[in-house]
Amino acid sequence: MTTQTETAQRPVLVVDFGAQYAQLIARRVREAGVYSELVPHTVTAAEVEAKNPVAIILSGGPSSVYEPGAPSLDPGVLQLGVPTLGICYGFQVMAQQLGGEVANTGLREYGATDAVVVNDGGVLLGGQPAEQNVWMSHGDQVATAPAGFEVLASTAATPVAAFGNAEKCFYGVQWHPEVKHSDYGQDVLTNFLHKAAGLAADWNSGNVIAEQVDRIRAQVGTGRVLSALSGGVDSAVSTALVHKAVGDQLVAVFVDHGLLRKGEREQVENDYVASTGVRLITVDARDTFLNALAGVSDPEQKRKIIGREFIRAFEKVQADLVAEAAAEGEPIRFLVQGTLYPDVVESGGGAGTANIKSHHNVGGLPEDLQFELVEPLRTLFKDEVRAIGRELGLPEAIVGRQPFPGPGLGIRIVGEVTADRLEILRDADAIAREELTKAGLDGEIWQCPVVLLADVRSVGVQGDGRTYGHPIVLRPVSSEDAMTADWTRLPYDVLSKISNRITNEVREVNRVVLDVTSKPPGTIEWE
Repeated sequence: MTTQTETAQRPVLVVDFGAQYAQLIARRVREAGVYSELVPHTVTAAEVEAKNPVAIILSGGPSSVYEPGAPSLDPGVLQLGVPTLGICYGFQVMAQQLGGEVANTGLREYGATDAVVVNDGGVLLGGQPAEQNVWMSHGDQVATAPAGFEVLASTAATPVAAFGNAEKCFYGVQWHPEVKHSDYGQDVLTNFLHKAAGLAADWNSGNVIAEQVDRIRAQVGTGRVLSALSGGVDSAVSTALVHKAVGDQLVAVFVDHGLLRKGEREQVENDYVASTGVRLITVDARDTFLNALAGVSDPEQKRKIIGREFIRAFEKVQADLVAEAAAEGEPIRFLVQGTLYPDVVESGGGAGTANIKSHHNVGGLPEDLQFELVEPLRTLFKDEVRAIGRELGLPEAIVGRQPFPGPGLGIRIVGEVTADRLEILRDADAIAREELTKAGLDGEIWQCPVVLLADVRSVGVQGDGRTYGHPIVLRPVSSEDAMTADWTRLPYDVLSKISNRITNEVREVNRVVLDVTSKPPGTIEWE
């Protein structure tokens, strides 16, 4: 029986070869109770060794290993003696570097595929059905396994669909175990982590809290801290976590930028303060934000303006508290933000990722930022953040709240942001939220962005007359981590009620449409 290794936050490194779902692999590893981090495929063996990983997973990718310029792996990585699992492209990289053969046989497999477990499946596939459905996405294949490797699975088109070398603790699968379309995908990952590599399932929200409290205290010392509190899950949990670490050194700042939904300011000022006891300063910056956004329609520019004005608002609070801070001997130079891992990835800060869009609290920050950022949630996914919030004792009304972007309704208006357009969208959003709650659907959807197509008008008939109004888009989505999402199949009667109420009660809206796009190819927000 394999003795389990206490990981003590030593990571499983997920090497990203440009895979669409590399982040999902990292998340699945965490679901198995083991901490994981993403690194780019350009990472050197020395850099890997310095991170002292307990295991390595090589992700999939869109390239062919034998093509010139294809993403490669420092050969020294596989000589470090670290348990390693290759997935799809990573499986082929491993096979090629260890002396196997990768070829384009002209036989492709995409989507659901029947795999047959052979040689009892070894430790990787042992105990699983002899025939199972797996999710494939490849045109190349491992034609010959490296010497010393045992074939563990095959398909009709791929004789070497999985292999393993128990002595070296090297394993690989051609399919994608990280996606739920692979029936026993999570079992493949947990077998590798717990049975093959012998890792204990000792990473959980309690460990994260203890680790982050220590890190926050080390970073902040006796310094004063401002926290950007929006009332959303991310900022609420990050504020509570820092408050746990430094207590009264923290002052929470809520900036009312005028881009909020109905009732949000009251919720922050009443519910959050009552549950945490944190000191809160509210800044009314509605006019400032609207003036800064005047005439701006480009979504990237809007995000950057909102990010800049947030920082300017915090700098004003910082200046107002200088005298108080000086009296206690410490300036205020730290700012807490609820940045999550998907924010970092989509803003181009992940391993080998493109800049999909700037998040106001990541890619949208001004270059002349005077604060040192404290971001205790930066490596976490949303569901992990909720677990930490519950562990910290935050009320379910806050922890279970549907996500809402920091730039608020400013990025749910496609076009220029004006006071009139904000009122239109605010009313439509309130109706949608009210009806979804009435129908008991809050727990079934991740969130439901309501979008105003301000630069689009459509002909309608209202009150026996012709109208020329704006469309409203409903975007109900389901997701686990915001990296991927699918549209939520809401009951027709609920959609009908929302549509009827919006077109009857909200001025200048004569059409309601439903967005049925998954992510990818679309993002959750329209901007």
